[in-house]
Amino acid sequence: MQPQNNEILSVIVIGGIMAVALLLFIMTVLFLYQKRQHRHEKELVKLKEEYDQELLRSQLEIQEGTLKTIAQELHDNIGQMLSVVRLSLATVGLEKTHPAYEGVENSREILNRAIVDVSNLTKSLHTDRIAQIGLREAVQFEVETIRKSGLVNIDFSSSGTEQDLDPQKSIFLFRMFQEILNNTLKHSRATLVTVAVSYTDRLFTLRMEDNGIGFNVEEKKNKPSASGGVGLKSMINRAKLVGCDFVINSVEGKGTSVSISLPLGEKQSS
Repeated sequence: MQPQNNEILSVIVIGGIMAVALLLFIMTVLFLYQKRQHRHEKELVKLKEEYDQELLRSQLEIQEGTLKTIAQELHDNIGQMLSVVRLSLATVGLEKTHPAYEGVENSREILNRAIVDVSNLTKSLHTDRIAQIGLREAVQFEVETIRKSGLVNIDFSSSGTEQDLDPQKSIFLFRMFQEILNNTLKHSRATLVTVAVSYTDRLFTLRMEDNGIGFNVEEKKNKPSASGGVGLKSMINRAKLVGCDFVINSVEGKGTSVSISLPLGEKQSS
């Protein structure tokens, strides 16, 4: 009976070992499968991010090309036509006592303002000009344009020695600034906006603050594109594309502050 019991015990031990081995094998397979699945998911996310970034880059390049074309058309066609009309009005010699004198003078003033506005708009849209004059001067010019319009009180300050940035980065940063400023004018109800540009050896920083009504940043980020929030998402994506830090803080009723920081190195790459 003893040998039979030993055989049964041996079978049980061997069966137990096989069961444990099988269990370990199954757990190892599951672990490797989950690890591979996780790696695959990470690769998919990375590919999607790269696709989104490339798509955004293409969209922005198309947008810049379109803006450049519009700027050229404004300068070559609309600007020239307005200048011709101004010259024509200048040749009209009317005495101050003439009934049409006041109307002609008003038309001249409106025309002069229109020519200046078209010129300023052309400068803001033209990609090459932004790269030529530098980011700081482009931002300052935009601030001066808003100040002259009387839409809001706006202050500008700058510090540090300007460093050359990659032209594409300068353009993207300037477009982000324009979008922030446009959103401020449209939605913030601010009476004062401050813009500050600073350069150090290692960092470019653009800061904007307003005393407007503020908003819930997280709520805006999570809004579907169709119902708003697309502008903020676009700026976040642009910041990723350029490689800069984009921080926005806002409290309802207490205004909004935005900071854009770009690390500077010896060589800038797009």
